[in-house]
Amino acid sequence: MDFGAINPAVLIASLMVAAVPIILAAIGELVVEKSGVLNLGVEGMMIVGAIGGFVTAVTTGSPLLGFLGGAAAGAALSVVFALLTQFLLTNQVATGLALTLFGLGLSSLAGQGYNGIKPPATHALPFGPLAEIPFLGRVLFGHDWVVYFSVAVVAATWWVLGRTRLGLVIRAVGENHEAAHSLGYKVTRIRFGCILFGGAMAGMGGAYVSLVRVPQWVDGITSGAGWIALAIVVFASWRPWRVLLGAWLFGGITVLQLNLQAAGSAIPVEYLSMAPYLITILVLVIMSSGRGRAALSAPASLGQNFHASH
Repeated sequence: MDFGAINPAVLIASLMVAAVPIILAAIGELVVEKSGVLNLGVEGMMIVGAIGGFVTAVTTGSPLLGFLGGAAAGAALSVVFALLTQFLLTNQVATGLALTLFGLGLSSLAGQGYNGIKPPATHALPFGPLAEIPFLGRVLFGHDWVVYFSVAVVAATWWVLGRTRLGLVIRAVGENHEAAHSLGYKVTRIRFGCILFGGAMAGMGGAYVSLVRVPQWVDGITSGAGWIALAIVVFASWRPWRVLLGAWLFGGITVLQLNLQAAGSAIPVEYLSMAPYLITILVLVIMSSGRGRAALSAPASLGQNFHASH
């Protein structure tokens, strides 16, 4: 059944694909922030992951290696952030913003000569007869492996943070790093690991943009997705399943505005186009105030540098 020229099954399937880069980047940033670190360099890590994954996939002919290359590129850039903030104790906000600017410039330089090249295709998983089920087949069984992987990462993150000792330690470090240190936990080491995980997820999300969403390389290909991921983490109140829903909502807005444009709708698509970015600006304003941060139940030590007293 279609609503006008919009097929609901195609719309839902499309929004699930559109949300993948944001889900991966946001769930990585959620873990980083749960450990008490605020990394505003998500956009920079995503776009470095996008070019890293693209170059790897084109060079090797393997989309899987492309995604691994994107994750490695994002993680490598996150190491810079981790070294500066965890060992040199630089300001996390300023360092994150610098990381984004550096990532944008580095990706533009590395992408020279790759414009107009098509990467190897990432095919949908073969579900056989399941893909032929009316409506559900199109919605649930017509995707590539990364779509299912993104949901699995959300589930795994929820389980680790809420049901394991590792998750308890990460949350303890994020809530009160001094108390965690006094109990013998290696605060800097734990945060370093979380930052690496966040970088790898952001890089993989960026690789999905350049290999699947827009299978080509152009400068600025992530188009602010990293900032959207940051906003979604805050609006989700640092809860993994809410991150998934928020990313799907943003994906739905993105896909819907394209569908409305194609259908010749009288509704100005510019309103839908700018809505997520207005929300992002609002969230960043709220995050800049301590009162707003407390109201949103943010980790108590978020953005605070830790220095072990001797």
